[in-house]
Amino acid sequence: MTRYSFHASHEQFAPAELLSLAVQAEAAGFDGVFCSDHLQPWAPSQGHSGFTWAWLGAALQATRQLSFATITVPGGWRYHPAVLAQAIGTLGQMYPGRLPWLAFGSGEAINEQVTGGPWPPKAERNARLQEGVGVIRALLAGERVSHEGRLTVQDARLWDRPAQPPLLFGAATSEATARWLGRWADGLLTLGRDLAQLRRLIAAFREGGGEGKPVHVKLDLSWAPEPAEALRLAHCHWRFNCLGGEACWDLRRPEDFEAAARFVRPEDLHPQVLIASEPARHIEHLQACQELGVSAIDLHQVSTLQREFIEFYGTAVLPALKR
Repeated sequence: MTRYSFHASHEQFAPAELLSLAVQAEAAGFDGVFCSDHLQPWAPSQGHSGFTWAWLGAALQATRQLSFATITVPGGWRYHPAVLAQAIGTLGQMYPGRLPWLAFGSGEAINEQVTGGPWPPKAERNARLQEGVGVIRALLAGERVSHEGRLTVQDARLWDRPAQPPLLFGAATSEATARWLGRWADGLLTLGRDLAQLRRLIAAFREGGGEGKPVHVKLDLSWAPEPAEALRLAHCHWRFNCLGGEACWDLRRPEDFEAAARFVRPEDLHPQVLIASEPARHIEHLQACQELGVSAIDLHQVSTLQREFIEFYGTAVLPALKR
């Protein structure tokens, strides 16, 4: 059965508020929580960016059964992979089975470039992604690791780690990356708004070696009681992520995203955000994702109506899907 997680958006809400929302999501029937791992918000108006790894420990303690996951970058800029492995190992040891998977990406300059140095092209970032995940995988398996490559590790070992290491997914938004991930990642994380593109990405992942491996999607959505309000809120709070091209990977400051998004119109959000008020629209789209073989869907309400959204999904959407 497909699992449904609540998206805890650290860029948009303070950590204490997200903690309360995670507790509410568990009571409403969500299966898990998936969160971002940012140093900065996408735009100044979003106004937050708590430290994910500290928050995960608090959220795991504050809830009873929810599973948790995040997407992070092991390329050696903001995090060295040995440090990430230690964070993952400690949480997994304290909360067995509740950190079942993590996703890894090649990174965005707004978060990673702050440590200084050049920001490399996509091919180099992908190489560092694969290398970093390899280091993390070996450390979580209990190996003593020394590694010389794009990343350097000298005689590292994890002394506290889970009995069952989590699955290490790769994130992709293009068919080429999905096909490449199929060879070495434990699963695929991608976006779930464009069903035709989702079908192509899953096929590429399978063709590349991912047959039988799980596929998870993140679905950006905007719900409000009235369709016009749902569209207005989506544009107000999430237009910064609808720029296209390489902008999301290469812009370096929240102010740059705000300036680049000034020409994004409300109607431009429809291809990337499910904007709907009626339960049937949400159920139909999520069932279509299920039929493509997606095993987990992260539901990101992009507006500020978080508590209302949790209540709406808990009463009108999740029960229908789980039936």
